[in-house]
Amino acid sequence: MKRIFRYLNFTPELGLWYSSGSSLSLRGFSDADHAGCWIDRMSTSSICQFLGTSLVSWSSRKQASVALSTTEAEYLLWMKATLSNFGLMFGKIPLLVDSTSAISVVKNPVLHSRTKHIDVRFHFLRDHYEKGDIDLVHVLADIFTKPLEFGAFALLR
Repeated sequence: MKRIFRYLNFTPELGLWYSSGSSLSLRGFSDADHAGCWIDRMSTSSICQFLGTSLVSWSSRKQASVALSTTEAEYLLWMKATLSNFGLMFGKIPLLVDSTSAISVVKNPVLHSRTKHIDVRFHFLRDHYEKGDIDLVHVLADIFTKPLEFGAFALLR
């Protein structure tokens, strides 16, 4: 908590700005590490959503079960959090994620041996991608799930 207040005290110019003329486009960002907790090997999942230029929702939490791969961790995150929060009522929603392997699983309808452990119900996301409800975009991440040095943090904030 002390670290948060110190950060807020020394960066007052970096406040969240909500401009009245911003568009109402919806974007979601997600990130997940793979078994990042050294004690129980649980993964940390994080999401944030923007409506226009305004941050409207965010979350970073430890997953309830051990993920078998980073791809599965990202896939579960998108399925549970992003789609349930958005309800897909905005048409094609760009989801910006840092896992090219997770994007490949969704965009490639062929099941590979490395993805067979993902239960069929989680292919719901792939169905919505194929229908054009969402678009997947690769983006640099890690600001939510890994402790960063100041230079990397300042670049990503």
